[in-house]
Amino acid sequence: MLVQSQQAGRQAQSMDGQAAPLFAGYRPHATAWDELFAEAGRPHSHTRLIVERLGRLLPAEFQLRRASADLAFVNQGVTFSVYSDRRGVEKIFPFDLVPRPIAAAEWQAVEAGLLQRIHALNLFLHDVYHERRILREGVVPEELVVKSKCYRPEMMGFDPPGGQYIHVVGTDLVRDEKGQFLVLEDNGRCPSGVSYVLENRVVMKKVFPELFQHCRVRRVEDYPHRLRDALCSVAPIGAGDPPCVVVLSPGPYNSAYFEHSFLARHMGIELVLGQDLFVHDDKVFLKTTRGPQKVDVIYRRVDDDFLDPKAFRSDSLLGVPGLFGAYRAGNVTLANAVGTGVADDKAIYPFVENMIRFYLSEEPLLHNVPTYICARPNDRAYVLQHLHELVVKAANESGGYGMLMGPFASAKERSDFKEKITHDPRNYIAQPLVTLSACPTWTEEGPAPRHVDLRPYIVSGRSTWVLPGGLTRTALVKGSLVVNSSQGGGSKDTWVMEAKN
Repeated sequence: MLVQSQQAGRQAQSMDGQAAPLFAGYRPHATAWDELFAEAGRPHSHTRLIVERLGRLLPAEFQLRRASADLAFVNQGVTFSVYSDRRGVEKIFPFDLVPRPIAAAEWQAVEAGLLQRIHALNLFLHDVYHERRILREGVVPEELVVKSKCYRPEMMGFDPPGGQYIHVVGTDLVRDEKGQFLVLEDNGRCPSGVSYVLENRVVMKKVFPELFQHCRVRRVEDYPHRLRDALCSVAPIGAGDPPCVVVLSPGPYNSAYFEHSFLARHMGIELVLGQDLFVHDDKVFLKTTRGPQKVDVIYRRVDDDFLDPKAFRSDSLLGVPGLFGAYRAGNVTLANAVGTGVADDKAIYPFVENMIRFYLSEEPLLHNVPTYICARPNDRAYVLQHLHELVVKAANESGGYGMLMGPFASAKERSDFKEKITHDPRNYIAQPLVTLSACPTWTEEGPAPRHVDLRPYIVSGRSTWVLPGGLTRTALVKGSLVVNSSQGGGSKDTWVMEAKN
């Protein structure tokens, strides 16, 4: 690996044979907002020191540090699974060493918008499963809610311990051509990726310790402790002191199993499978060598359908028989709550700005990407006529699956999607193509602009906290706008800069 990096470094030289500094030949994307540079050769004010320090490196030295980072990820076992890849499912998560910085004042505005949004979503979930005022008043169409695959009528009238439905959410943000952050979607069921945020920072500090000495970057290392404290704060009445908290995983064949074990280890709690738990008298217990231990809070990374074979899918081997009954009895907290998926259904997403106005009497601080709802006849007609211009998404798919990139799709692909939309319009939305912002990323030709998005993580218990930054996902293929790791994307360390005193 080091030999290959040295060879690539020797190739990154100027025409006179002298190696050029790292960003010497970098040219920002022609139309996308660039995360480091305001224009060629001129960094943004908050990135000047980063560009100056990082730009002193020659390509060969940068390549050596890339090899060191790759080796660190291999040794730490930082992997994810791609089930469709016949060559093997376990992959080392691709990581790019050029960080993605965000100015302190800009992050403050994003953070305020995220706090506002999560507050409204939590109120929406309580309303949907109780008074349904927002449905009765027609702010959100009732039919869209009750026909959502993630709507759980079993949750009607139930108050989750602590009154919180969404304990962890990853809200995907993108920047448009003007640099404005927009919300692309909310992930409120079992959002993944935060372990890569933490591991990316560990590796960056090993590879570029001098950068962190000169650049004031906000910490991300507090996340596991913040999550554990939030979960403990919503433990049910009668919980232990401290409450017994566990991470429930589907097991090692799940694509995010590395993250499950990572979080359990760093929170100092047990990682369990369904077979490690049992229910007695509507209480959940963990099997231990010392005998049964009562469980108070379950951070579950198992989807609703598979949580309890008695309540949902009877063929599930991943869940715990009787778990939902214990939950309904108020004896255990499930995070996130059952039924939260209705709030991140892509057909519900277009109404979040209206939720903010309805519940909080405030204007949204973060705006959605304009969205067409195919369940509406007029929207559907427009989408079917303009498939070549739009991005179409299935309402409950993730990871870049179930999506049509209209401007880049073949005539057959657009025709197939036209049939899908016509057959099941409720399951599709469409959006105009947003040219995601770009960030310098190492390629075989040296640093080049590649499109990025951002997934901040918001943790809620009795209070709500936003992780500074989040997971910057990178489309490693030139011109690609698909950043998902399952579709060949990678990641960067996100640097929220400290405010100047």
